Amino acid sequence: MSRIEKFSRITRSLRFRVTAGYALFFCVMLIGVGAVYRQKLSASLDAQIRDGLEQEWAAAKGYLRIENDRPIWYYDHNDPDESFIVGRIQRVYMLADAQGSVREISEIYRSIGADTPAEVATATRSPQPIWKVRKSAQGSPYLIHAGAIYDEQHEKLYFLAIGRSLADNRHILEQFTWIYIALIPLVILSGCLLGWYLAARALTPVLEVAQAAQRISGSNLSLRIPSRGAHDELDYLIETFNRMIGRLENSFNQIRQFSTDVSHELRTPITAIRGQLEVALFTASTTEQYREAMLNALQDIERLSQIVRALLLLSQAESGQLALQKTRLDLCRLVADVVDQFQIPYEEARLRLSAELPVECFAEVDRIQIERMISNLLSNAMKFTPAGGEVRVTLRKETDGAELVIQDTGRGIEPDHLPHIFDRFYRVPGPESSGPERGLGLGLSFVAWIARAHGGTVHVDSTPGKGTRFTISLPMEPVMPAPPDSADVPVAPGMNEL
Repeated sequence: MSRIEKFSRITRSLRFRVTAGYALFFCVMLIGVGAVYRQKLSASLDAQIRDGLEQEWAAAKGYLRIENDRPIWYYDHNDPDESFIVGRIQRVYMLADAQGSVREISEIYRSIGADTPAEVATATRSPQPIWKVRKSAQGSPYLIHAGAIYDEQHEKLYFLAIGRSLADNRHILEQFTWIYIALIPLVILSGCLLGWYLAARALTPVLEVAQAAQRISGSNLSLRIPSRGAHDELDYLIETFNRMIGRLENSFNQIRQFSTDVSHELRTPITAIRGQLEVALFTASTTEQYREAMLNALQDIERLSQIVRALLLLSQAESGQLALQKTRLDLCRLVADVVDQFQIPYEEARLRLSAELPVECFAEVDRIQIERMISNLLSNAMKFTPAGGEVRVTLRKETDGAELVIQDTGRGIEPDHLPHIFDRFYRVPGPESSGPERGLGLGLSFVAWIARAHGGTVHVDSTPGKGTRFTISLPMEPVMPAPPDSADVPVAPGMNEL
């Protein structure tokens, strides 16, 4: 790998982007903080200069006396404090009469330029002191405080201006600015190194998750990523990832089991058809023997067609291709019609079939699918209930939906078989499931899908030797169907018929 490719790979990495984002944010924050602090420092220094000038202005009015148009400074020359204060005032100082005629001016003030008569007139007429910044010939800035004062007799108005250099303030600001600018790269570099290190530590568990994910394949879907025990976002990601792998494992297992079941179910009738035709080909000698062989073969072909049709229909249903055609129907009439259709088969099997229905019970359902669901359950009950038994259908109108109960007095189901009754091709072992009229093992898969597609649930209670009870809850109002995952159906076991 070339250096350019290595560099490109590094710049595309999440670690680099996190560090770069952290450095950019840190840089912007430092610049913003520096600008704000510089502004506040400048304002603080200016405020100090103004306070000092106001104090000197008050001191100047106390020390300066104007007698006979002559300025006289009254202070104790032997007092170093007073001498310092007056000397400081006189460093940047100008005194003029109201017409702008200069009476006294310092050399520094002369270098920044004496005020014109117009400026003097403006300052003497202003009720508030005048503040302005003037620069000397060398470019040094000075803050000037100017205003009006009276002579000793309060008869004549004069113009007084004192000032102080801003060079020290500007120097302090420049020093701060350059030091801060020099420190920014060092701070950002330190922040980048720290961010690079912290990003590496933060992303190490993510890399471990990625490496663990690479080891997961179709042959070892039982592998899980161990939790770090920190109970943070990464642990939540690991938990979510493990759940996803669990769902994938269940899906793979279902696909493998489905392939095995389909191959077994299709192989049985195909083998029977082939055997019957071979026997007829090599041993049949009369027309009746050929006819019997063809009849048996046709029966197995019909069974094979039923399996294919049922699988296709169930596959379309669970993949969402089979859309429900819901209409508002009275479930009482629908259940009564299906029960009436089964009365004759039940009488032939010497079973009692009864229904307990309310006056009316309306719901948004697909008539064909609800009839299919009830028919599958009644066929199951008839097949696994011995002669003399009873099957009762009960429809109850609940607050938020309808509850359909189909209960028989059949042989029931053993607990070991309960978790699998809604699996495709699963049939509870027994003498009834081994004869020529055995079902395909798809009926309860349809029941589960139909209930789930209507937003309902299926619950099954079964006691061996006493019977089985299917309880189906359907909402009264239309709802979005649940996703096609049989693991989501809250079912307890019963029997499969189709």
